[in-house]
Amino acid sequence: MAFEQRGKSGGSRKRSSGFSSSRARASGEDLDSDGNAKPAKEKKPLTPERLEQRARNVLLHQLARSAKSTHQLRKILEQREIPSEIAEKVLERFTEVGLIDDKAYAETIVNSRRNFKGLSKSAIKRELGEKGVPAPLIEEAIESITVEDDFEAAKDLAVRRIRQMSSLTREVRERRLAGYLGRKGYPSSTVFAAIRFAESQIEVI
Repeated sequence: MAFEQRGKSGGSRKRSSGFSSSRARASGEDLDSDGNAKPAKEKKPLTPERLEQRARNVLLHQLARSAKSTHQLRKILEQREIPSEIAEKVLERFTEVGLIDDKAYAETIVNSRRNFKGLSKSAIKRELGEKGVPAPLIEEAIESITVEDDFEAAKDLAVRRIRQMSSLTREVRERRLAGYLGRKGYPSSTVFAAIRFAESQIEVI
């Protein structure tokens, strides 16, 4: 932008306002010798070595937060725009040294979901599948859970839950218990058998 400045002779001359260079300085842009903003420099692509180091850092950070499956970590590296060939190389190396172990991860999930959430065998199987654990490892991790184990777990959940519903009618209790156990992944036959057992315990008390 320029303003016209008239002299005594009536002529005019243009004077630079300096606004463009002021804006450039304020924004932190580099200026050339005339005070104009220089073109932005293009970012250089990371070298394979830098990308590999970045991938390692991402995995170490994620694993420090919580255990994860190979599938989950692969997805995270993909989101961080790590090329697949570099991602696979780093994942393989982490697996070789034991930092990634899908078998141990599956076993941890099984123990956690049984002991702290009371999930059924089928619910745990579904969750492991969603986390990308290979099917053979899933079957190996849950094979020790029997139908009897599921029934005992469902009975335990039902008895503990029904104690919080003693003021409700039997019909309401059973409806709520059925929904509760169903969300844990138990089949209807197990659910109703567990509810009958829990009701019998209420009557004894």
